[in-house]
Amino acid sequence: MTTENPPRLRLEQYLGMQIRRERQAQELKLADVARIAGISQGMLSKIENAQVSTSLDILSRLCDVLGMPMSKLFSQYDQPDGSAILVKSGEGLEVVRRGTEKGHTYHLLNHTRGPKKNFEAYMVTMDDASEEFPTFAHPGTEFLHLLEGELVYRHGNQLYPMQAGDSLTFDGDVPHGPEKLVQVPIRLLSIMNYGND
Repeated sequence: MTTENPPRLRLEQYLGMQIRRERQAQELKLADVARIAGISQGMLSKIENAQVSTSLDILSRLCDVLGMPMSKLFSQYDQPDGSAILVKSGEGLEVVRRGTEKGHTYHLLNHTRGPKKNFEAYMVTMDDASEEFPTFAHPGTEFLHLLEGELVYRHGNQLYPMQAGDSLTFDGDVPHGPEKLVQVPIRLLSIMNYGND
C-alpha cells in the first residue's frame, strides 16, 4: 500500500503558481499584465516564481487584471492534504479467512484505519471447484462484483447465479457464501461496509 505526501508549498509558491496558471490560461503576456497592474515585468516574474513576498495591494491589483476574485487566489491553499491510499496490482495484503484452506485466496485491498473499521475491500480468488464452501455472517452490508468466472452465490435461502460483470449487494448478517463454482478461476471483488454505528 502506497501513500504519497508531497511537501506542502509555501504560500509564496502557491500564489505565484496560481497567478501564472491564470495568466497563461487567458494567454496573457507577462508584460501586459504587469503594465496594467502597475508593477514592473521583473516584479511580476519574481512573484510568479516565488522569489519575493508581495503585498495584498499588489495581489489585489493582479487579481483585478486577471478578472478573478481574491478569494479564489487563496481558496485551495489551506485545504487538507489528500489521504488516499493506493494499492498497486498484486500488492494487496494476503489474509487468512475461512475458505483459505479450500483454495480461496483473499487479498485485503484496503480498509479504514483506526479503532473502528468502516469498510474492508477484498479481491477473492477461487480456483478449486470443490463442493465445500464456508458461510459468512457479519454486520453491515456487502457488495460483490464478479470480475472473472461464473458461480452461484447463496444469501440465506436464495441462490443467485453470477457471471463476469454481475454485482450483488446484501445484508451481511444473513449467512452467505459461494454455493457452486461453475467456471474457475473466479475473481471476485468483495466490499464490506460496516456503517458508522
